[in-house]
Amino acid sequence: MPTSLRNVLPTLFALLLGYGLMQMGNTLQGTLLSVRGGIEGFSPTAIGAVGAAFWAGIVFGSLWAGTVIARVGHTRTFAALAAVAASTALLHLLVVHPIVWIAARALTGFCFAGLFMVVESWLNGSATGQTRGQILSLYGMTGLIAGIGGQLLLPTGNPAGFRLFCIVSMIISLALVPIALSRATAPLHASGEAKINLPKLYVQSPFGIVAAFLCGVTSASFFSLGPLFAHEAGLDTTGIAIFMACGTLGGFAMTWPLGWVSDRMDRRFVIIAAAGTAAAILLALLTFVPESPEAWVLYLCVAIFGGSVIPTYSIVTAHVNDMVEPGEFVAASGGLLIVLGAGSSAGPVLSGMAMSVFGPRGLAYATIVAQVIMAAWGVYRIRQRAAPQDNQKEAFVPEPTIPVGTELVPNT
Repeated sequence: MPTSLRNVLPTLFALLLGYGLMQMGNTLQGTLLSVRGGIEGFSPTAIGAVGAAFWAGIVFGSLWAGTVIARVGHTRTFAALAAVAASTALLHLLVVHPIVWIAARALTGFCFAGLFMVVESWLNGSATGQTRGQILSLYGMTGLIAGIGGQLLLPTGNPAGFRLFCIVSMIISLALVPIALSRATAPLHASGEAKINLPKLYVQSPFGIVAAFLCGVTSASFFSLGPLFAHEAGLDTTGIAIFMACGTLGGFAMTWPLGWVSDRMDRRFVIIAAAGTAAAILLALLTFVPESPEAWVLYLCVAIFGGSVIPTYSIVTAHVNDMVEPGEFVAASGGLLIVLGAGSSAGPVLSGMAMSVFGPRGLAYATIVAQVIMAAWGVYRIRQRAAPQDNQKEAFVPEPTIPVGTELVPNT
């Protein structure tokens, strides 16, 4: 480990620990709401809308939470938003109604965008040109590990009761402790506003824009409705937790290998292969697996699926960065965030509607369509434009599970 990175890690440990706790609580909450919504008799469309609301909140929070940070500072912003997010987790328990859950989940997304912005800007402020890629990689991998931990907490309580909601609230509240006691110095200098131009970004990377939208459709649909799919497949609470954790674990295991391969060839080939693999495993699940499969079959299939779809957005981001000018990286990331958020807001609703019509298989149908479109669009774009030269490619960096635009707004 480089000396410069070794010297800064003790200071950043508290930030990564706080981020990990936030992501753990958020992942548990997302899975819990899907399962509890099914228990309460919510339609798949309503459950999908609850999941979509979180991503809508993420986008608005990424664009507007920077104003709060500029006014009151990083630590106070983190404390206030964490308190709201922890309280909102209990609101789902107090008022069990789809409309209330949608509004509460949107508020949670807004709060989490601000929380992640605080951590990201702190990490960026502590990084140098030599350590930034490594620190952000640690940040992305921390989110995946915490997501696995959050999924595995589901069996610690009955989703039909109140205990798990309390656990979510406690975990989010505990995330305050390492941040509040951290010796890390908050960034003192304001960042410039990124000039986001989606039409220009589409011209620079038509494949990247479409792929980012479809990444949002697929990932958000899986995390919002995957627990409901597992429940309908006959898995108990422990089985649902393992099912979702296997999907995240597959993504964790394949993020670096796929990123390494994409650094050495046309990234579009890697994305097409990943999309094709995801569609093929779902098609095999629908065609060859019986109505009541063994649990290990579902775990294996979802691990392969997660390994195909979760790393894709990171590779898409790297591909787009290859196509834009060096000074446009922040604006490009911001544009991709908006497109990802749009897909993440639409995906769970569309997949929920498909599940309402076709039953649990509707989630697989919707996901297969998204992945086939991504692969087909990639094949078409490869025929239209050559890949950038190796010396023009940026290094692959894993994106966090929920990317936010730290530098999209001034004074963050």
